[in-house]
Amino acid sequence: MKTMVAGGTGLVGSALVRHLESQGQEVLSVNSKVVDLLDRKATFEFVADHKPSTIIDAAARVGGIGANNTYPVDFLSLNIQIQTNLMDAAHAAKIPNFLFLGSSCIYPRDCAQPIKEEYLLTGPLEATNSAYAVAKIAGIELIKSYRKQYGYKWISAMPTNMYGPNDNFDLENSHVFPALIRKFAEAKATGSPVTLWGSGSPMREFLHVDDLAKACLVLLEKYDAPEHINVGTGIDVTIKELATTIAAATGFEGEIIWDSTKPDGTPRKVMDVSRIKALGWQPEISLAAGVASTVKWYHENKMGK
Repeated sequence: MKTMVAGGTGLVGSALVRHLESQGQEVLSVNSKVVDLLDRKATFEFVADHKPSTIIDAAARVGGIGANNTYPVDFLSLNIQIQTNLMDAAHAAKIPNFLFLGSSCIYPRDCAQPIKEEYLLTGPLEATNSAYAVAKIAGIELIKSYRKQYGYKWISAMPTNMYGPNDNFDLENSHVFPALIRKFAEAKATGSPVTLWGSGSPMREFLHVDDLAKACLVLLEKYDAPEHINVGTGIDVTIKELATTIAAATGFEGEIIWDSTKPDGTPRKVMDVSRIKALGWQPEISLAAGVASTVKWYHENKMGK
C-alpha cells in the first residue's frame, strides 16, 4: 500500500508526508522537481509507473489576496491543469483511492455562517479570489463525475485556512498567517512599525496542518460520498485578534497600522464541520499553541534567510 502525496513539500503536503510516515506507511512525495504535474504526458507516465493505491492531491498554485487578484489566469488555468492531469492519470492507472483537497474560498462571499457544504454555488464568489475558487469547484465536480461515470470511491475535502511549518513566507504571494509572522518577526528585529492590509475586522478560521493531515486519513478510511466535506475548527477570530496573538508570540511591541485602502476580502468565513466530526475526528491543536510552534519554526528555519 503506497500513498502518493502531490505537493509533498508544501505546507499541507509535508504535513501529510510526516503523518503518514509516522504511521509506518510507504509514501511517495511528489513536487515539481519529481514530476511536473502541468506536463500531462509526464504525469500519466509517473502515475502508471509507480501505481500508488492512494493519491492525495495537495498540489496547487496558491497565494494571498494580492497574488490572487493580480494573477487570476495563473490561479485558474494552472490549478485546473494540475488537478485534471492528476485525476485523469489516476483514472488511466485505475487508482482506487483519490482525495482532492480544495479550499473554503469555494463558498459565496456573503455566505450564511457557519458555512455548510450545501451552500456551494448559492451566491457570487469573493471577487479577489474567484479564479482560484472556480478551479477548486471544477475539481469537486470532476471527482463527482468520476464517481458517477466510473464508480470510483474518490472524495473531496475543503479545508479552512491552513498554517504550520513549511508555509510560504514570501510577502508577495503568501497567505495572511505566514505573512503576519514574517512582518512581525522582521519588525521586532528592526524596531519599525507594521502596516497591515484592510481594517482587521474580517473573521477567519485557522487549522493547523497536522490536524488536517489526521483528518485526511480519517476521511480516506471512513468517508465515501460524492459531496465534498468541510475540514476546520468551527471557531473563528478577527484578523486583528490574530495579528495581536502573532505579535505577542514574536515579541513585537511596536505600532500596528491598518491600511483601510486595501481590500479586506470576505467579511466572515467559518465552516460548519459537523459532518467530519461525526466521523470521529476533532482538531487537537489550539490556535495559541499553533501560533507559538509556527513562530518557533519560522525563527529556526526561515528568519534571515
